Amino acid sequence: LYPIGIMDIPIVNCHNACATGSNALFLARQMVAAGIHECALAVGVEKMKPGSLGGGKPDGSPTSLDHHYKVLMDAFPLEKNPPMAQFFGNAGRQHMKKYGTTKEQFAMVAEKNHRHSVNNPYAQFRTAYTLDQILESPSIHEPLTKLQCSPTSDGAAAAIVCSEEFVKKHGLGGQAIEIVGQSMKSDDNSAFEAPEDESVMKVIGYDMAKNCAQDVYTQAGLGPDDVQVVELHDCFSCNELITYEALGLAKEGEGGKLIESGNATYGGKYVINPSGGLISKGHPLGATGLAQCCELSWQLRGECGVRQVSNAKVGLQHNLGLGGCCVITMYKKPEEWSHVPPKRAKTGAMGFAPDAKL
Repeated sequence: LYPIGIMDIPIVNCHNACATGSNALFLARQMVAAGIHECALAVGVEKMKPGSLGGGKPDGSPTSLDHHYKVLMDAFPLEKNPPMAQFFGNAGRQHMKKYGTTKEQFAMVAEKNHRHSVNNPYAQFRTAYTLDQILESPSIHEPLTKLQCSPTSDGAAAAIVCSEEFVKKHGLGGQAIEIVGQSMKSDDNSAFEAPEDESVMKVIGYDMAKNCAQDVYTQAGLGPDDVQVVELHDCFSCNELITYEALGLAKEGEGGKLIESGNATYGGKYVINPSGGLISKGHPLGATGLAQCCELSWQLRGECGVRQVSNAKVGLQHNLGLGGCCVITMYKKPEEWSHVPPKRAKTGAMGFAPDAKL
């Protein structure tokens, strides 16, 4: 931040696994809501080393996942596959056994997100795949194949959070998006004391997301039926499908029906991950939550061109950090400013040309 002149003010560094970006957004909003600052900048950056995410430290010292590993290993033998794929893949296995979900339904999540990414200039991968191509890609951990897993990514994203008074003072109403509800939760006891047939589903954050979502819906006075567009933490396809149910987008056990019905894509009830999601847009850990915020803000302003969700009025964001942290945020374009033109000349929703005048 120093090279761009941001100095001599409070700067807070936060690290909260894959929810780090949303953690920064949460802190920025708290500071503004409390009246401590009238304008805050949340920035997320990540440059990752090659290869899949590990799940522990080389020297065997304690980590934030020690309790989670115990649940995982009580339910399934630990294998040599990437540890994060084992957590989420095994949660998928439990969902299949308990509710009859199929591996094809999990693959449908990835097919949708790769298809969505074709129209996102910020996506790391912009290739559409057929369902068969996804199912036939190399197996990572049953039922997950390579094209159902988020990649190693470098990236950055940012959001400005400010008070209503600041918006009015600087004439920013035409581009302002309101956070109408936001909640941050950690694991509760159910993550570690769940019945055997759903233990891994719980330990990857099902109840944490459910509790968080209910808090947000109460704050906003809105529910899942009021939402048109969602950015959901699809680190693996299994997690997106299971989280449909935690967020109330589908009934318990019916996440597979939602994806199969077409109600998670354009023309359906919701458009979930129009950006391509983590699976295709990429998952630079510290930036992901703020990238989700950017996408929903652009969508609610109607600036997304060919990937625009029609009649997008309310957006919902879910960002998970295993270990555990969940941040859920609900956004809405203020109706009183709906006809005010934006102050800046160009949106970033469809990327910037090198010579763009901002």
